[in-house]
Amino acid sequence: MSVIPYIVGIVFIAIHFLANALLPSEKMKRMKWFSFSGGLAVSYVFVYLLPTLHKEQTNIAEPYRRLSMESEIYFVGLIGVVIFLGIQIIISQKYVSHSSSFWSAISFYALYNALVSYVVLSTDVAGIQALFYCFAIGLHFIAVAHDMWREFPGEYNKYGRYVLAVGIVIGWILALTTDLRPLFQSIIFAFVSGAMIFNVFKHELPSERETHFPTFAGAVFIYSAITMSLKLFFEW
Repeated sequence: MSVIPYIVGIVFIAIHFLANALLPSEKMKRMKWFSFSGGLAVSYVFVYLLPTLHKEQTNIAEPYRRLSMESEIYFVGLIGVVIFLGIQIIISQKYVSHSSSFWSAISFYALYNALVSYVVLSTDVAGIQALFYCFAIGLHFIAVAHDMWREFPGEYNKYGRYVLAVGIVIGWILALTTDLRPLFQSIIFAFVSGAMIFNVFKHELPSERETHFPTFAGAVFIYSAITMSLKLFFEW
């Protein structure tokens, strides 16, 4: 296994401790930062994530192919969206205490981190592809961590960032100690993809009033152009 996925994992852990320090304090700079992050995340979803989901669906091997309807992997991704939305609705109810909301949210996002970490390490992403994966997912983690900190500032600094970092380590260990069949790896990837799509549009896509559109559009164009060029030349 390449050393690069380990470096990616360390970067992901560091992000949860430094997320708020990495964000600019000035309002306009922060708006541009979130617009750039949102544009890059949306580009990542449409240019990399969805095509990879399609590839995972077409790679279903025998004997499972006889049962395939060319939509199962996408349905697993849809389940990821539904579950994450359901959790968000539950923890936001008035009858749920602030402490219970925090621990429910942080536990679920720790699981999310574990699954993302597992996907990164089990697929052994390397080279330039790892750089772009780390960059896109890293910005995504910053947005999610900042959103958690904004909602639970005291709890996040005291407990939350450590719990989220542990989630990454758990996924790391599972990737090193388990050898799942390709079908199950595809299912995990699809579930994580659905959860990621939900989180991108919830946490990273800024509202109209908070969007610096030239920065957003520029991020979409630049990241998409580079990713498609690299796919062409390196056959990702």
